[in-house]
Amino acid sequence: MAFSIKHGLFQYDLTDHHAVLGVSVTADPGTVRKRYLKLARLLHPDSLRNASEEDKRQASELLSKLVNPAYEVLKGKARNEHQIVLEQTGKRLASEGGTPKLNSDIAQSFLKAGGDANSGYTQALNAIAKKQYRPIGSAIATIEILSELNLVYLMKQGGKGVRSTAPKTPSNTAKPSGKTTTARPTAANNAPPPPATPSSPVERYIARAQEYITKNNFAKAVLELRDGLKLDPKNSACHAMLGMAYLKQDQISMAKVHVTKALQSNPNEPIALQCKTVLEKKLGKPLGVSSSSAKSSGKSTGKSARTSGSRKTDKSQSGGRFGGLFGNKNK
Repeated sequence: MAFSIKHGLFQYDLTDHHAVLGVSVTADPGTVRKRYLKLARLLHPDSLRNASEEDKRQASELLSKLVNPAYEVLKGKARNEHQIVLEQTGKRLASEGGTPKLNSDIAQSFLKAGGDANSGYTQALNAIAKKQYRPIGSAIATIEILSELNLVYLMKQGGKGVRSTAPKTPSNTAKPSGKTTTARPTAANNAPPPPATPSSPVERYIARAQEYITKNNFAKAVLELRDGLKLDPKNSACHAMLGMAYLKQDQISMAKVHVTKALQSNPNEPIALQCKTVLEKKLGKPLGVSSSSAKSSGKSTGKSARTSGSRKTDKSQSGGRFGGLFGNKNK
């Protein structure tokens, strides 16, 4: 079953993972996990013993095609890229002005309401989320309403505050006691916003491509990544993502080209290493990657052993910003 969701943020070709899970766009990973576990139990067959066969089937589809993928994005490293996309969407909607297309009364009321946007948003969202997947048949309609609330909130805020709850690591610096401890949290509190900004314009293309990939819209992901490569033709992350997008479409030769280019630029590119493993299984032979820069560097500095070791480390971590995306979609 293919779910057709056309309202709220979905109308901008953006998968609203927060609406799928029924959490606010500012929700931290802990809140996301709590909500996911609740929905996973709610949609589990054991909770639907008295439901109709149609409801059981639809619950299984909702869990596997919407809820699980949403959690995969919001729980890990892909979360920050998704938040960046939401932030940019909010800024764009605010700058364009006008009234967005809204079908639900609650979203229209929220748009017209004055006062504290955070308070109105939280109250409305919680009221809808309580009955999000009950009955099962109204789940998609409820997701659309939640996404409309998210759309209005992002527009009202101009994209601000979306990532304010994301950085949680600075709290670890409060452990030690002493003079340095008082100084470090202060700096940490001011530091999070700048690092979260993409380091180059190419990152924005990669972030948008990731959105399309999570939505299985690989053709649009390819277009975004090709545009990104025009700005930086040797960007290893961009080549790796492009190789992955082609691999998802079984375009093996194109996937091979871009995975090879990614590894030539950066032999330790995590996504490229994952794709390389899959390609080698499909081709039945090793994927030869000749990196003249890596070879010369290894000879001149005597670090070839270290390079080999770091490759193994990256492979074992299955890592990178988009590692989870690749692994999940190919199972």
